[in-house]
Amino acid sequence: MKRSHILFFSLLMLFVGCSKDSFTPTNSDKAPDLLTRDQINEIVLDKLNATGEFNWNMVDANVVHSALVAGDQILDVGYIPAGEGDLTDRIHLIDINTPKWQAAKNKVLQAIVNKLNENSEKTIKLEDILMDDDDFFPHLVVQVSDYNVVEMLLEMEEVRFAEPSGYEDKDSGSNSDRDLGCGANPDYSIPTADYTNISPAVKRPWTLDKANVQNAWSTSQGDNITISILDTGSSPSQPKLGSQFATGQSTGRSIERKGFYQPKWWSSSLDGPDDQCGHGTQMMGLAVAPRGYNGTAVGVAYKSDLLACRVTADVFISNSREKRGVRNGLKYSANKSNVKVISMSLGTPFSSSTVTDGVNYAYNKGKMILAAAGTSLPWLNWVGVLFPATLSRTVAITGVKEGSPIEECNTCHYGSKVDFTAVMQRRNDDSRVGLTLAMSGYTPSSVSGSSCATATTAGIVGLIWATNPSMSRATVLQKMKNASANYPSKDSNFGYGAIDANQAVN
Repeated sequence: MKRSHILFFSLLMLFVGCSKDSFTPTNSDKAPDLLTRDQINEIVLDKLNATGEFNWNMVDANVVHSALVAGDQILDVGYIPAGEGDLTDRIHLIDINTPKWQAAKNKVLQAIVNKLNENSEKTIKLEDILMDDDDFFPHLVVQVSDYNVVEMLLEMEEVRFAEPSGYEDKDSGSNSDRDLGCGANPDYSIPTADYTNISPAVKRPWTLDKANVQNAWSTSQGDNITISILDTGSSPSQPKLGSQFATGQSTGRSIERKGFYQPKWWSSSLDGPDDQCGHGTQMMGLAVAPRGYNGTAVGVAYKSDLLACRVTADVFISNSREKRGVRNGLKYSANKSNVKVISMSLGTPFSSSTVTDGVNYAYNKGKMILAAAGTSLPWLNWVGVLFPATLSRTVAITGVKEGSPIEECNTCHYGSKVDFTAVMQRRNDDSRVGLTLAMSGYTPSSVSGSSCATATTAGIVGLIWATNPSMSRATVLQKMKNASANYPSKDSNFGYGAIDANQAVN
């Protein structure tokens, strides 16, 4: 979805000024001076360089508060009963409707209201600040910008995290790069050397041959495995993700389309599964496009089922609504017993505990979660691997050029968190990349980047798992490693390297 951040920001400020009883957050005179955006970014980069990841709990209240004010003044808060302990391995087992969890939540909310009223000329009520109270995860979203509230929350036993949800590393009024990842237009100039015509009447992209997928198909095509793709949704105008999904040699499979993205934070309405960007349609095409007719590009796992989830507006996870969309897509996918693989070609430099809880929930349910290492924007080239690919419970994928020595594709991130790669670009011609589905019609779309490498790898995982659907995630992951170019070594920037799909399924 193409955005106008200037218009959005204006509407946001209009709403804040005209709703919630004209509530304006207060700030104590004792608060430290606000850090500039450059200062915040430098702190984030230092943490990334030192540890390979960034989490808001690595910094103090002044950094969190400064980022909150520089963003949209929306704070994501995770609550927990005092003494409950770490939830990483138990997030799928808790019940927030029990008395102890409700008491913890109410204590946090009341503390926020009390602290705000210490410095307010008018009485602030809970409904003035509460934006969201999730009914499944122990998550709250509040509108505040008071330093004392931030400092208090970070010290409370009942608070797991308090994070600025809308901070970006550049001014939100500058939106020229936000469309990267959207498009998915037909490409009428694809060289014939970049695909092979195969039966019944589809194009097999050259990138699949680089992963030895064509030989893997003799053993597996992904039957009886569901791949969940969390992205910008699927296009209702693309028949290969609709009425023609189970045609040709792809019969006997199904597609489910779900929407988890809330386009307006002042409305709880979701806007359905339809792709308004193009990125999700492309990723789904790479992973599972049918082996049918009309000369479209075939996907890796052309007999796998698809759970197509719209969780964001574009490829950048940039606000609380998108974080909740990703989290809820993870939860829904985790609770589907037929889903084995979850693919996320989305990212941000700034961690989100909201999303992390969703990842942990799905991981604890036995799912393999793939995440893109990141695609460069001019304002993201200072970051290595993006979140959530930085998480230990995701499998981080990036794209590379064909041939050796190994080299990242021209927009792909890399670093120590990368686990595997996939070839997505010709070495001597950056314009020759992978082929997938366009938003509509049968002419393929051209696409590259770590996003595409992730979706392609999700299809390969589908092929592997289909050889024995009862296999554990650990067994499948070991098969991926055994069939990779660098195994048993692990490159410092490119992990185990590219997977030979044929070797992996055999």
